[in-house]
Amino acid sequence: MLFDPRPKARREDLFDREHELNMLHKVSSKPLILITGIRRIGKTSLLKVFLNEVNATTLIIDLRSLKPNYGYKELYDLLSQALTEKVGKLAKLLTSVKGVRVAGLEIELRWRGRNAASLATILDALNRGGHTIIAFDEAQKLRGPRAREVLEAIAHAYDYDENVTIILTGSEVGLLLEFVGIDNPESPLYGRYAVTLNLERFTKEQSLQFLTEGFREAGMEVRKEWLEEVVNAFDGIPGWLTLYGSLSIFKGAPALLSEAKELAIKTAVNELRNLVKARGRRYAHALKAIAEGAKTWTQVREAMEEMEGTTISSSVLHNILKNLEKLSIIRNYEFLDPIYKEAAKKLPTLPTK
Repeated sequence: MLFDPRPKARREDLFDREHELNMLHKVSSKPLILITGIRRIGKTSLLKVFLNEVNATTLIIDLRSLKPNYGYKELYDLLSQALTEKVGKLAKLLTSVKGVRVAGLEIELRWRGRNAASLATILDALNRGGHTIIAFDEAQKLRGPRAREVLEAIAHAYDYDENVTIILTGSEVGLLLEFVGIDNPESPLYGRYAVTLNLERFTKEQSLQFLTEGFREAGMEVRKEWLEEVVNAFDGIPGWLTLYGSLSIFKGAPALLSEAKELAIKTAVNELRNLVKARGRRYAHALKAIAEGAKTWTQVREAMEEMEGTTISSSVLHNILKNLEKLSIIRNYEFLDPIYKEAAKKLPTLPTK
């Protein structure tokens, strides 16, 4: 169903991604694949449909809950959950691996001590079972104190495990590329080649077709003028278009655009608040300045200084703007998602003490 808000799992429910799916199938045996794109563009849906179709043992590890200062326990718990979902296929391969315990229908990983599990050793064992695809969803979350171990394991699999394919997806594209470090001489993956697939937003024509087909599938008739307003408001981002469609189905009639936008903005505000909580109030001020019309470095600085009542150093502002671009929120003083622009306007401003 096109308007199902959950990530899609079947090709027939995935709108207009045939080219991307076919490309993934063509490169499915490559050692390293990156799937990038802004939030709500459909990366997880594309990934799940592909993994359901490909002729391989597949694992998907959802990293969204991983904290910035994660430890081995948190990482190995997520890996254990993914392995447990395929315990029937993997039990024999992993039984004799150091630090791995197969207990009935569960696979447990020892994360500390002399007999702790090793990610590289686990990948070696999976390699012996034939083609295996391991997908790390929102892989930029792997940045942090254990990042090097993960990268070294991926580099080891790249060089020695010809049956293992690693897929890394990321909404914070700059942070994902920085984490992988293919161009960084200090990264274990330096010089390796990664197939990169970047998902683009729908065009206006694709967005109209998506909404039209979704409402037809739901047995509802909607005037084209209404749909054009929705398309203009959500700028081809599948997640927001789906939100409008699912809200309409819930109400039993086409939802008011204002109602759908309010719900979308509320969601985006919560996400930006989490960002500000993690990185500091000045991120809120920078976002608010850009949302309210600042188009240059100088204009952003002046707006922020007025909000805070204090001087902001060039290096601090440079780092904030650079990080907001790495987070795929802005580019060249423009928001990549119009909903986030409206959400940023609602962020509070607080003087710096």
